[in-house]
Amino acid sequence: MLKKSVLTVMLVGLFFGAQALAKDVVKLDLNAVYGATSFHTMGAMEFAKLAGKYSDGSVQITVHPGGSLGFKGPELLKTIKDGQVPMSDILMGVVAGSEHAFGISSLPRLVGSFDEAKQLYSDTKPIYEKSALKWKQKFLYAAPWPPSGLVTKNIVNSKADLKNLKTRTYDKNGAEFLRSLGGSPVSLPWGEVYSSLTTGMIDSVLTSAESSKNGKFWEVLKGFKAINYAYPLNMVTINLDYWKALSKEQQDAILKAAAETEKQQWQNSQARHEEGIKVIQEHGMVVSNESAEFGETLDAAAKKIVAGFKAKSKKDVAAILDKYSK
Repeated sequence: MLKKSVLTVMLVGLFFGAQALAKDVVKLDLNAVYGATSFHTMGAMEFAKLAGKYSDGSVQITVHPGGSLGFKGPELLKTIKDGQVPMSDILMGVVAGSEHAFGISSLPRLVGSFDEAKQLYSDTKPIYEKSALKWKQKFLYAAPWPPSGLVTKNIVNSKADLKNLKTRTYDKNGAEFLRSLGGSPVSLPWGEVYSSLTTGMIDSVLTSAESSKNGKFWEVLKGFKAINYAYPLNMVTINLDYWKALSKEQQDAILKAAAETEKQQWQNSQARHEEGIKVIQEHGMVVSNESAEFGETLDAAAKKIVAGFKAKSKKDVAAILDKYSK
């Protein structure tokens, strides 16, 4: 009887111990704006996997691709701040209207390579972390899209070729840049870009070779002008209340997963750029660099946009722009 009683006590202890462990498991939804095959969404999925691994399964993050939770654009900072969803990836430039500093990475022609973009991010990351805190969020990691170029029906070689060009842009910086060069920027959800190209609503896109490949733009466009417009950052943040509710061990696990994901995503971005260039060329698109004269024209326009952005910036952001402005 004694042995049976001891066994019963042990089983009850194991049951309630398991229940306690189960209660320690935290489940978090991560809103992902882009489709499941986007390398940013794939990066978020790898981040979720690593967070689970390093937390011994106590942090379970579910990634929802394609904006399926209904949150996609300029409202995302507020969405996370209000706790409507615990986590999200966010294209920084899209929310620059809410938080000015997040527009830095999409400013025109601040950097001209992945190495320079990485240095800019390293210098600016403390500002991003502080900005996220203002919006009741913990900044976890960020990685760039491959460099944006001009993808057009007719090859663009000069400012004259940009006149009245109807170009889909992804944020205010790009729209102001092209408008200053005589273009006609258009704001459209990504899902409407291809159909708008076929109907003539737009005749060009400011985007990367990676996105050109994914969109099969060779079916409707002819040229990719590699102007190194920008290396816009995509970040992942978590609502601060959710973050503070995690144990120290869970927070450490998430930060470790975020650091690994960030490092790999920077590498992935460069690899995707090189692959994208190769694929669009194989499908007949003409990839070309700017001439020296055209480059000077683009730089002059870029300086005006950067100066206007700086005029609205606080001292810390202005100092960054002083360092990187050409």
